[in-house]
Amino acid sequence: MFEAILIEKDGEGQRVSRCRIPADRLPAGEVLVEIAYSTLNYKDALALTGKAPVVRSFPMVPGIDFSGIVAESSDPRYSPGDRVVLNGWGVGETHWGGLAGRARVRADWLVPLPEGMSLRHAMALGTAGYSAMLCVMALERNGVRPGSGEVAVTGAAGGVGSIATALLAGRGYSVAAVTGRMEEAEFLKSLGASSLVDRAELTGKPRPLARERWAGAIDVAGGSVLANLLSMIRYGGTVAACGLAAGLDLPANVAPFILRGVSLVGVDSVMCPQERRREAWRRLAAEMDRDKLEALTVELPFSEVIETAPKFLAGQVRGRLLVPIAPDLE
Repeated sequence: MFEAILIEKDGEGQRVSRCRIPADRLPAGEVLVEIAYSTLNYKDALALTGKAPVVRSFPMVPGIDFSGIVAESSDPRYSPGDRVVLNGWGVGETHWGGLAGRARVRADWLVPLPEGMSLRHAMALGTAGYSAMLCVMALERNGVRPGSGEVAVTGAAGGVGSIATALLAGRGYSVAAVTGRMEEAEFLKSLGASSLVDRAELTGKPRPLARERWAGAIDVAGGSVLANLLSMIRYGGTVAACGLAAGLDLPANVAPFILRGVSLVGVDSVMCPQERRREAWRRLAAEMDRDKLEALTVELPFSEVIETAPKFLAGQVRGRLLVPIAPDLE
C-alpha cells in the first residue's frame, strides 16, 4: 500500500481524495520508483480543481513530475538505488503521476539525476525550472545573448518566471520582470531582475508594432500579453513561449515577423527529446544559484495539496511549491 492523491469521475462529476492504494493497481512500466518529492504545478492545479480537461483517463493520480529512487527495474539502463527525475510524458494526465508514494513508469521517461543535485533540489526546480532552462536554451539558439539587450520575463513571480529570472541574471542578462503583483518587487530584484514592468502594460489591445523595448522574452502567458510582447521586441529578437496562463488565443499580426525579423519559438517540456532534456538538467545542476532557489521554494505538506490548488490558480502563491513525499530517501 502507498499513499496517493486520487482523482475519480463519474456521472455526478469529479472527486478528489487522499487515500491508500495497493501497489498492484499501479499502471504498467519497466521501472518502479519510490518517490521522495513532487511539486504542485499549474497543470496539477487545473487537474485537481477540474478547471480544465487536463486528466484524460480516470481514475488518475496527478503530479506531472517527481524525483525518487529506483526500487525495481526490468530495463538495463536503471538499477535499484538509482536516483532519477521525471517530467512530462503525459504523467499525471494519462498515466499515474507523482503525487503519491510510488510510481511505475517507462524507462524512456526517466532522467538520471545529474551529479551534485539532490532529490530535493531537483523538485525545488521541477517542471518549472526545467521549462525555464529550455526557454533560456531557445533564446541562446536564436542568438539572444547578454549583450543583446534586456530580456522580458512574464509571470515573473510564478514558478517558471522566477527561475527564468534567476537563470538569466546568473548568466549576465538584464531582466525585465513582468508581473501583476508589484508588491513582489523586492523578491524579484533579489532574484536578479534589473527592472520591473506592470503586467497591465501588456494586457491592452496589441498594436501592429510598438516601440522596440526588449531583445528577447520568455512568456508563460499567451493571449494579449504575448501579442503585445511580440510588438515590442527589437529587430531580430526572439520570444520563447511556454505557457498559456492568459489564454490560448494569440491576437497578433505578422508585422513583427516580417518588418523586424522577430522569431516566436514554442517550448514544449512534455515530449521534449531526451538529449535536450538531459542537457537542461545538467545545466540546471551547474547554473542555478542554490540560495536563490531556496528563497523562492515553499514546502507544501502532502496533506495540503488539494486545498492549495485553487489558491495556485488564483495567483495567491509565488515561486515553487515543493511537496515532500518521503524526504528520508535522500
